[in-house]
Amino acid sequence: MTTDTVDPIQELAAFLRARRERLDPHDVGLPPRRRSRRTQGLRREEVAELAGVSIDYVVRLEQGRGLRPSADVVEALSRALRLAPDERAYLFDLAQRRPRRAAEPATTAAPQLARLVDDLSPLPAMLLNHRYDILAWNTAMARLLLDFDTLPPSRRNVMWLCLMHPGMREVYVDRERVVQEGIAHLRAAWAAHPEDQELADRITEFAAHDADFARLWAERDIKVNGRGRKVLRHPVIGEVAVRFEVLVPLQDPDQQLVIYRAADEESRSALDRLPGARG
Repeated sequence: MTTDTVDPIQELAAFLRARRERLDPHDVGLPPRRRSRRTQGLRREEVAELAGVSIDYVVRLEQGRGLRPSADVVEALSRALRLAPDERAYLFDLAQRRPRRAAEPATTAAPQLARLVDDLSPLPAMLLNHRYDILAWNTAMARLLLDFDTLPPSRRNVMWLCLMHPGMREVYVDRERVVQEGIAHLRAAWAAHPEDQELADRITEFAAHDADFARLWAERDIKVNGRGRKVLRHPVIGEVAVRFEVLVPLQDPDQQLVIYRAADEESRSALDRLPGARG
């Protein structure tokens, strides 16, 4: 698998087909058809009817024939295909109908955010960019996951660590779900930053080295979780459950602040036992 920078027209076509094929007429309130269906999902004419556009228009969109739908049409297609909010945002990005973000991705932490990450101790915290590069972290996060200072900057990437670092592959108890959520973020970032060749190259690298990543990437899931729960294995304190929150600074929207908190009292006690946790 080779991942290029985004060809929005072709990815929009593939995404529309994938989302049409996952829907049943019953899901969208259409009456059953007498004629048997040869393929799964809605027919193109049913999508056209629901979105209020012509069948030919849907056909040309799905064939990637150079159309750039208006914002109104993108909204109508989103409703017709029952897209979740993250999927809708992805479709708007592919149609290039959302305001573009800063052209240059953040590669260093904004100083104020780096200080905030430090000040959040003893809560583990780190700062990421849209590629999942780790731009800043505090001591608590390093003690919980990994001493990031021991890695070259090119390997300080959350997804690379989860997929390819020998010491991190078994850290997450539910590794597949963690990878799946990370892929959803990367796919959304890939559409929002269509010229980011470094991101495209990393996706290619991940798919080449991890079969689970390649399989999950092909599913085109776009659900991005800004909060949730993870269970981690630590060599000193054992299993620990954390709740995470992802915050996006208004003045630095390409950066994401990730904060971990103990999910229960047992995990809180375990985090307190981390070497140097209170020192």
